[in-house]
Order: sequence, then C-alpha cells, then structure tokens
Amino acid sequence: MRIAIDHTTHYRFSEPAAHGLQRLRLTPKATSGQTIQSWDMELAGAVLEAEYDDHNCNHVSLIAFTPGATDVTIRCRGVVDTADNAGIVGKHSGHLPLWHFAEPTELTRAGPRARALLAALGQTQAQTQGQSQGQSQSQSQSQGTRPGDDRLAVLHDLSALVAERVAYATGHTDAATPAEAVLAAGHGVCQDHAHVFIAAARALGIPARYVSGYLLMDDRVDQDAGHAWAEAFVANLGWVGFDISNRICPDVRYVRVATGADYRDAAPITGIRYGDLDETMHVKLAVEQQRVEQ
Repeated sequence: MRIAIDHTTHYRFSEPAAHGLQRLRLTPKATSGQTIQSWDMELAGAVLEAEYDDHNCNHVSLIAFTPGATDVTIRCRGVVDTADNAGIVGKHSGHLPLWHFAEPTELTRAGPRARALLAALGQTQAQTQGQSQGQSQSQSQSQGTRPGDDRLAVLHDLSALVAERVAYATGHTDAATPAEAVLAAGHGVCQDHAHVFIAAARALGIPARYVSGYLLMDDRVDQDAGHAWAEAFVANLGWVGFDISNRICPDVRYVRVATGADYRDAAPITGIRYGDLDETMHVKLAVEQQRVEQ
C-alpha cells in the first residue's frame, strides 16, 4: 500500500523565544516491509543544525529556534510504501544489545499491579491449556515442545489482557505516566497500552520496545496525533509488533518512524527552550492512501 502523510506541528510563544533546541524523530525508518518513496521537512522560525542516526537507528533532526521567534512550524510530508508482514519486523539490528530491551525503565518498571496482570495471564494460559490439553500434548510430543511454551501465543494473550484491563480513554494520563500508574487508573491511550505491555513482557524476560509512527485509519484522513504500539522479540521470528489499542498486529496500514526502550527514546519531538514564556501547540496530521499508477 502507498500511504501519504502530511504532519504539521505549530508552536506559538507568548514572548519571543531567546533560545530553543528540539530533537525531531519524524523521519520514517527504511525497514522490512516499508520503503520510503519521499520525505521532506519544512521549517519556519527554526533552522536545521544537524542530522544523525541515534543508538536505536532512528533518524534524528536537531533544530534551533530562530532568535526572537514567536512562532515555530515543523511540517513533514512524504510517501511510504508498506507491505503486510503480519507484524513481523525481523531480526535484531542496531547498536544496542538485545538484552537492553529486557531491562526496565522508569516508564516500564513492573510493580505489584503488573505482577497481578501476569498472574491473571497465567490463569488465562492455564485455562486455555486445560481446554485443549489432549491436542497440546499430541503436538508437543510430535514437535518436541511443551504445552504453553509458545512465546508468541503468550504475547498475543498479554496484548488482549492489557487492552481489557486498560480502557482506551484520553485525559487520564500523559507522556510521563509510568505503567504501574496506568494500571492503577485503568484508562489510557496507545502509548500507555504500549508501556504496560512492555513492562509485563520484560517481567517475563522477553525483550520488548516502544514504537512511534502513523496509522492509516479506515474512517478518517485527519487525525489529532500519531500512533504508538509495541514490539517484542520472538525466537525464529525476530521483532513482532503488537498494537494493543486496536488488538491486532501491525499490517499494511502502519508506518514505523522511531523505536526505543520507551516513549522517551522514540518521542517524535523533545527539546528545551529558554525564556519565561507560555507556549501553545497545535498539531495537524493527515494520513491517507495514495493511488499507485500502474
């Protein structure tokens, strides 16, 4: 599928900004199942200082505010071709070892509520095994595996359980809300679903990471924000995606932009500014399918 994206972020300051730097992770990755046909970035009220690939192989653009700017606009436009790989991204690559993604972070640390979630997951697994014990035993004898030893099945069950325990709702969390607090609230958005899933997967000893990107929606072109999901590492498959909010593995409608240990590693925009001023931000995003000429 060919997907066209037009993403604009506009900042307005109450007073002229003395100085500001922003780190942008807004350029999609060229990875398995994803080809970048074109991608451009336009800046107003800021200048590009440097570009580089970070430790997660995310393409980063470092920009500086124009001195005295009261408005800053970042507009990214491009076209990405995608293929449906059933959520499978493939083998691990990059500068960080795989074990790094099994370590907890401040946003993905498993506490009592995450452990309770895993206990419930174990009960679900036990019930499923009990219902199909005869079939599982037959398969395990022929394939040399044990019932319940299917990491992919565990991850699918975990994804469904997180979506069940954390209802999708805005206004209850923010980008700094850790997984334990999300579980306590019982409500959250896509980034919260990803953090809870990652925390639980890592508590099971499974490497997991956060993904930020775009989703082509079936019922609209204009959106309020980008999307987020999680990936977990499965032997013989590599990294596999799980969109907990939509209860599916990413398909042809998904565009991967940045990955990391949690939101902070893959946030589209982070930065600092100096000056005693108030800020308002407005995001305009359009994601739509583009016809491919034959």
